[in-house]
Amino acid sequence: MAQTISAFGSWRSPITSDNIVSGTIGLSEIQLDGGDTYWIESRPTEAGRNVIVRMTANGQFTDLIPQPFNARTTVHEYGGGAYLASSGSVFFSNFSDQRLYRIDAGSPPVPITPAVNIRFADATIDRRRGRLICVQEDHRTIGAEAINTIVDIDLNGGREIRELVSGADFYSSPRLNADGTQLAWLSWKHPNMPWFGTELWAAEVSSDGLLVSPRLIAGGPTESICQPEWSPNGILYFVSDRSGWWNLYAVAKGGSHSIAPMAAEFGQAQWTFGLSLYAFLTENKIACGFTKEGTWSLSLLDPQLGQLTPLGISGSDFAYIRANPERVVVRAGSPDAPFAVTEINMQSGLSRVLRQSAPPPDSTVKPFISVPTAVEFKTANGETAHAFLYKPTNPYFTAPVNELPPLLVKSHGGPTTATTSTLDFRIQYWTSRGFAVLDVNYGGSTGYGREYRDRLKGKWGIVDVDDCTNGAQAIATQGIVDIKRLLITGGSAGGYTTLCALTFRKVFSGGASYYGISDLEALARDTHKFESHYMEWLVAPYPAGKQVYYDRSPVHFASKLSAPVIFFQGEEDKVVPPNQAELMVAALRAQGLPVGYFLFAGEQHGFRRAENIKRSLDGELSFYAFLPVRSGLRF
Repeated sequence: MAQTISAFGSWRSPITSDNIVSGTIGLSEIQLDGGDTYWIESRPTEAGRNVIVRMTANGQFTDLIPQPFNARTTVHEYGGGAYLASSGSVFFSNFSDQRLYRIDAGSPPVPITPAVNIRFADATIDRRRGRLICVQEDHRTIGAEAINTIVDIDLNGGREIRELVSGADFYSSPRLNADGTQLAWLSWKHPNMPWFGTELWAAEVSSDGLLVSPRLIAGGPTESICQPEWSPNGILYFVSDRSGWWNLYAVAKGGSHSIAPMAAEFGQAQWTFGLSLYAFLTENKIACGFTKEGTWSLSLLDPQLGQLTPLGISGSDFAYIRANPERVVVRAGSPDAPFAVTEINMQSGLSRVLRQSAPPPDSTVKPFISVPTAVEFKTANGETAHAFLYKPTNPYFTAPVNELPPLLVKSHGGPTTATTSTLDFRIQYWTSRGFAVLDVNYGGSTGYGREYRDRLKGKWGIVDVDDCTNGAQAIATQGIVDIKRLLITGGSAGGYTTLCALTFRKVFSGGASYYGISDLEALARDTHKFESHYMEWLVAPYPAGKQVYYDRSPVHFASKLSAPVIFFQGEEDKVVPPNQAELMVAALRAQGLPVGYFLFAGEQHGFRRAENIKRSLDGELSFYAFLPVRSGLRF
């Protein structure tokens, strides 16, 4: 095949923004109910509406909620744990009014909570007493901090909501044992986030449904616990990072013990409710996911022997694991296949895909797919940081001799999350056009142990920026990319890292900030309850550390910024309000620097509408194409 010679970054590609938004959906929150399988699909072509989908044992698919219902809770603003399926009934939180609704076969959704300013998430069912037990977040007092509790709700909405647990600032994961006699839950208080320190509690459930004799099982201000679950024979399990790694533990007389101790993570940061990284097939078989060096594995764990046996399914990212003795269902992804709801038959050992988040690459697209390489590089203070490197890939184009490609560095949000190597067509959009991409898991990211996660303590805007800039320079020094054509992009916390890198360093030629932070002090004063003290850990106590906030806020140092930036912002974003972008845009314009700004109506934190995802992706590419005109650089 004769290749056309054309500059890196100018190649034509069949992976277009139209393809991405029309063929891509989000998949999350898998649940099993007998032979039926449920999950949530987030559909950009329906303005990001979250739809509960059921697949019956005979393979029939049904959308369970009609327009305009949207299965999405905003507890902690980030939500998750938006529905529960049990014995053919489905209970879900509706986005527009945050009421809980019940759906029974052949009937429309019926509300079971009142139309007041209260939100619900993360429910478990108590059939014995005809109720749901869930997290409640009460926003009825205007101007005051929301109140979080654990409550019970009649399955038919026939009585007032009753409080079961209160006193902590946050709750998650109420879980009832099989015979309904014990309830476990997690709680934590300001200034902690759940990946810093949580407490695992359990209590007996009395005949009237109230809790008696609550007892602290594990945890504290410096131990992060997630996903408590009761085994079929009534043993309480949980994930703890007390060893420095999120490992699986079981409660026994006299305390708890690790089931399979290893330098790997069996947990994730609880940004959302409803995460499930292990599930019981039987009391002696646990399907579990764990990650080493950013790549996930899926195995069967024998808790008696502590032995792990691979489940035989290929992939590098596994989440929302659900199981029963006959099957395991998981959201799986790999470098050459996008996320999919995948079922493993435990009798035959065979797996099948139930639903795909995007069409898998066919013979016309496969040659354009860039498969990432996990890379390590030296960063500040002699530390090692991690990333995934994608090289330009296009069978129809080649660059002129001696030309090196531009590098687009991606800085993930959170900042306490992580990126994975699962096929993402938004990355392939760039690589198929002749860009290299470095997707960085900077210090503070999950998946590399507590010590790596804690590198960001008090150092946000420093460690993450060091790792992104050092990663870019390391790849350039190896002769893989052009050191004069380094770009950086990121969303939310990644947008802050982007703006810091462009303002306080002279490494990048331009970048894009998606709903990113420019003024830390404004964020500290104007954010929601869940993250209201997060900044104390990331930066410094406020207002005592006010000068630190000022010194790390790009908005105050626009005079140091000499690279073009484009901003993308949701008009209804409560996590990072629009004024965060607008302050920076105004400062850049006052300096006479090139700047772009897109404000999307109806969008919140993270874009869900197809037309806005398309406009931002194409807008970012067009903005970079503009750079040679203003900077003298050749793309």
